Amino acid sequence: MEERNKNTVSDKRSTENGQLKTDHCRLIISGGGTGGHIFPAVAIADAIKAKVPTAEILFVGANGRMEMEKVPAAGYKIVGLDIAGFQRKFSLSNFLLPFKILNSLLKSRKIIKDFKPDLAIGVGGYASGPLLKMAQWQGVPTLIQEQNGFAGKTNKELAKKADKICVAYEGMSKFFPKSKIVLTGNPVRKAIKESILPKLSGSLYFKMADTEKTVLVIGGSLGARTINESIAEGLDKLKKANIQLIWQTGKTFYTQARELTLQQGNGWGEPKVYDFISTMDQAYAAADVVISRAGALSVSELCCLGKAVILVPSPNVAEDHQTQNAMALVRKDAAVLVKDAEAKEKLVDTLIELVNNEAKLDALRNNIKQLAKPNADSEIAEIALRLILA
Repeated sequence: MEERNKNTVSDKRSTENGQLKTDHCRLIISGGGTGGHIFPAVAIADAIKAKVPTAEILFVGANGRMEMEKVPAAGYKIVGLDIAGFQRKFSLSNFLLPFKILNSLLKSRKIIKDFKPDLAIGVGGYASGPLLKMAQWQGVPTLIQEQNGFAGKTNKELAKKADKICVAYEGMSKFFPKSKIVLTGNPVRKAIKESILPKLSGSLYFKMADTEKTVLVIGGSLGARTINESIAEGLDKLKKANIQLIWQTGKTFYTQARELTLQQGNGWGEPKVYDFISTMDQAYAAADVVISRAGALSVSELCCLGKAVILVPSPNVAEDHQTQNAMALVRKDAAVLVKDAEAKEKLVDTLIELVNNEAKLDALRNNIKQLAKPNADSEIAEIALRLILA
């Protein structure tokens, strides 16, 4: 099987000015579950297509997860596996998990047999395990993209036979073989990477005064309860401190937040509340400080944007990897960390203190910008093509 994979491109490889070239290749990109997996996966696919326009790319995701909608919207074909994760709390679905894994392995084998990929890329998420494992068993070269500062169990297992492992943080040799690691950073959405809007643009868009400090609060598309409740309790403090607020609450907290902020008025400079912000380029432009969870994609975007940020890592994630993501920035004085358990007591006060410390704001902006890797998608695509043409 391994010989077949090499032969599929052996007559199409060449070198021009030190750059690897191929007329055609076939890749599977597997994973998903959250935007933190899906957006980097699509960015990698786009970068590969930019280098090899004739490349055939097939996505493999988990049925019922958001990739089954987002990937086709980005213009790529996707096949779903009936796979789910292990539930930490007691659940009858855990008893079905071995059967789902076996079924997903068998379906992955058929996908690989029919599509005949030259390379399989795993970006994390339920579907990446069965597909990448079957690819490795069948001699297909594999590349893993680990977004977080603490590697998940699936990627640690897959790493044993992976050809290359692209990581976003330093010090990942404690999880993966050092010889396979390439520090590339995380691919970020093109709209974010290329966002160069001035603060005035964002301020006008949200009807804010560009002469006053503005904080953008984001807890992901679903919101973050602790962050939302902390901001809700501190609204009066923020108003007294003349801090303007753009607040993405998620759907579940939106009505409550809207009612609370309407009590302060709805005019120019008053808090702006949304369940979801689609124009994130304008929101980031308006913000002097961002309050966010510490998901891998969010952290990478904030690095590219060079924003002063307060990170409140979610405690409800595997291996507490958001805290590891946040600490990678904190150790370089590139972010401020407030623990989720302490957010209601400390978050708003920490924000007010930071907003009034211009020297600290400048240091955070400068330091986080140094960690940006805006060309991660192109670098990963180049590594993928080199594996195909090896």
